[in-house]
Amino acid sequence: NFSHPLVAKKAKELRGVDDEETAKNCFNFVLNEINHSGDICAKQGTITASEVLEFKTGWCYAKSHLLCALLRANEIPCALCYQRLSCSEYDDGIFCLHGLNSIYLKKYGWYRVDARGNKEGIEATFSPPHEKLAFDLKEFEFEIEGRFAKPMESVLVALTHYDTYETMIKNFPDIKV
Repeated sequence: NFSHPLVAKKAKELRGVDDEETAKNCFNFVLNEINHSGDICAKQGTITASEVLEFKTGWCYAKSHLLCALLRANEIPCALCYQRLSCSEYDDGIFCLHGLNSIYLKKYGWYRVDARGNKEGIEATFSPPHEKLAFDLKEFEFEIEGRFAKPMESVLVALTHYDTYETMIKNFPDIKV
């Protein structure tokens, strides 16, 4: 919902001199100022960009929704991307989707970023043309092919039905392989 007044206002505040500076400002804001719900055991669920902005928290998927909205409000093409990762941080032997973004930068073309939020062992950065995502893929993990204009249905279902930390970690969205 990039036209929401809160999102539009924040997007304007983050606007830089060109698309690369604007994208970096938006990325750093979402990365550093919006908490990852799993890191803080959030009690409040968020889905839309305006909710993430209002409550200052979101799972990786919701954070990617906010970044996408901020960039689109600044007329920078942005898409949603996904990886399938091990979620043993939360429960042994499970996998889940992980949300990130692909941004179209005039100088580089499509460039992926991961605004999940850094912590010990996780350090994503904005340094085009080099991608530094939150996670290096391990055995049985993989990229989901493509760039998406809208969130995957399984992500929306999970965010809608499991709005607390306790319920989400038992019901992460995933695709079966």
